[in-house]
Order: sequence, then structure tokens, then C-alpha cells
Amino acid sequence: MLGHHLIVMAYSKQYQNRGNKYKAIKQKFNGRTYHSKKEAAYAAQLELRKLAGEIKHIKPQHRLQLYVEGKLICNYYIDFKVTHFDNTTELIEVKGFETDLWRLKWKLTEALLYAGKIEGEHPDATTLILVK
Repeated sequence: MLGHHLIVMAYSKQYQNRGNKYKAIKQKFNGRTYHSKKEAAYAAQLELRKLAGEIKHIKPQHRLQLYVEGKLICNYYIDFKVTHFDNTTELIEVKGFETDLWRLKWKLTEALLYAGKIEGEHPDATTLILVK
């Protein structure tokens, strides 16, 4: 029985430090860890715009609850929610590699947002932005 545990441990250890399967390298900026260098660089741009007085608030990893006919389909953590001084908002996704699951969540988010079905997000005051 001990041999079985050693095999499982060896297998687990082999896959522990493989890194991100999409080759994204986590990056820190302003005390926060981002999923990629690209996302951290975009956070730095947003922070500069905030310091310049263009942006009121930046919220990273903003949770959108996607409901269809009262049923929670999934949560989508969009990279940034940016609020401007006129209270308009931008929901920003910084994307490197697009997966099928992400494309589905993105289309669902678009449909629900523009139909006015995402709580806390007004379709006339919210813009959905994809940064590639």
C-alpha cells in the first residue's frame, strides 16, 4: 500500500510546478498579482489614468453574476471595472489566449448586459471592452 502512495506523490509532484498552460506569467503590480504581464501592464495604464484624474475608481477581478431566467449560470470575473467621474463604467477584459469557455462567457455577458439583465450594470452607462 505504501508503494501506491509514493506513486501518487511522485505523479502529483511532477505536475505541481508546470506553470500556466497558456504560457502566461503571473506579474505583480501595486501589491496585487495579475494573471499575466499584459494584464499587469494594463493595470499600470489604468492607474496612471486614475492619477491623471481621468478615472474615479478601478476594481480588478470584478464579479459578474450571469443569470438566465432567474437561474445562476456562472460567475464571470472580468479583469477590471472602471468607473468614471460621470458614473459611466467600463467592464474590461484583457485577453491573451481565447478559450471556448471564455468565448461562451463573453457572448453571454454581452447578451445579458445589453438586455439590462446584469445586476448593478446599466446598459446605457456601461461599455464592455475587450483588449487583445
